[in-house]
Amino acid sequence: MNIGFAMCSVLCVFFLLVAAIFTVLKEKAAILISGFNALPKEKRKLYDQEKMSRDQRNSLLIWAGITGAGAVLSYFLSGYLGIVAMIIWLILFFKDVHMDAEKAFQKYKK
Repeated sequence: MNIGFAMCSVLCVFFLLVAAIFTVLKEKAAILISGFNALPKEKRKLYDQEKMSRDQRNSLLIWAGITGAGAVLSYFLSGYLGIVAMIIWLILFFKDVHMDAEKAFQKYKK
């Protein structure tokens, strides 16, 4: 077993499990989003938590797809393809990282 397959398969399973949590809990899962749980309860009510949870679930499913494809490709073709998948995932992950919670959630204001 190569390292690319191991990394990608573990992350794929993790992302699928967390996406399942967001699917089951729906708008209640918005509290699990980093930065949102730090906002006061009054400010949380100003945001569309259902849309936030749905978008986070979709991101997790995309990440699971990328890492799953990386696991399959690294298993059958080359371990380096798993590393390529990890780099693609990191780019997508850091694209969505914001230092300011207000800026991160402004598109979800009601």
